[in-house]
Amino acid sequence: MSPFIPRNEVTLMLQVYRNIFPEVRKELDYWTARAMQIPDQELKKQALASIDSKRFHCQGGAVFALLANSRWKEAVRFIVAYQTVSDYLDNLCDRSTSLDPADFQLLHESMNDALIPSPIKEKSYYLYRKEQNDNGYLQELVNTCQQVIRTIKDYEFFQQHVLKLQQLYAEMQVHKHVRVDERIPRLTSWHRQNQQLAPDLTWYEFSAAAGSTLGIFNFISYGLGNKIEKGLVNYVWKGYFPYIQALHILLDYYIDQKEDKTEGDLNFCSFYPDERTMIKRFLSIIENAEEQLIRMPDTRFHKMVVQGLIGLYLGDQKTNDLPQAQKMKYLLLKYSGKGARFFNWNTKMYYSIAKRKQG
Repeated sequence: MSPFIPRNEVTLMLQVYRNIFPEVRKELDYWTARAMQIPDQELKKQALASIDSKRFHCQGGAVFALLANSRWKEAVRFIVAYQTVSDYLDNLCDRSTSLDPADFQLLHESMNDALIPSPIKEKSYYLYRKEQNDNGYLQELVNTCQQVIRTIKDYEFFQQHVLKLQQLYAEMQVHKHVRVDERIPRLTSWHRQNQQLAPDLTWYEFSAAAGSTLGIFNFISYGLGNKIEKGLVNYVWKGYFPYIQALHILLDYYIDQKEDKTEGDLNFCSFYPDERTMIKRFLSIIENAEEQLIRMPDTRFHKMVVQGLIGLYLGDQKTNDLPQAQKMKYLLLKYSGKGARFFNWNTKMYYSIAKRKQG
């Protein structure tokens, strides 16, 4: 029996726990087994670490599979494979043995190839790094995504939009991971070139908007559900880019501030002049995100996505180590309403139960 598109928080969580999470676990178990077969020890280490530490990215992204109706399992397969590529490459760049932009660019061509339905000649994505042999792991992830999108009717209606989202994602990742002294000049210059896409965002907010895969998951799931008509493509695009995607990644960076400072990683939240300005900008981005959702199909579902992002990230235990996090939580949860508070409570309960099981 296929899940239906939920219209309230309780039915959403029931669908997530009953259908989505078990299917995500099944897919990730497969990719974990494949990662274990990688001969190169560095590639194997980063592949396994990306699945282990970023599992919640696949769990959260797979919520969009509910938009695919009876084809939700295929949507989960795509989302898990595509997000696994994203997280794996992020690890290879973040914890890299390379600082070569050509290396990062070629690695991220795999994410572009994954969105092209016609068969593509296999590439050596590791050409510019010393680690080479992954036993076909990255290529199989790409092929899995291609196999799913090949079955989408009228994919050409929105292919250019998902490719644009991927292009922005890849460009941001390349600029963000080069030598430390080159990162901010490259990102600010890139922002100036693309400023027309989001005129009211700062360079670091725009970079955050580019760094999310949610818009792609949205398009693919709607496509699998045979729901995308030509006239709706722009509504879906504007519904997620830039505001919901910016909110997604800014919240992700917000809870990672302490960890990123320790590791020396670039964190977009660190560029706000003070906490007050950051909270004000977060609230503004939430407001703009909600305004764009009015014309979206399944508006209630997408509003719950916004509330879920806020509740999920602000319920993370990492916030306990952040100064003034209580003020951020109070103001954002109050503004976002009972839905966000419900997801926040649910997230805390999930971590509490998981902690008790581990203990």
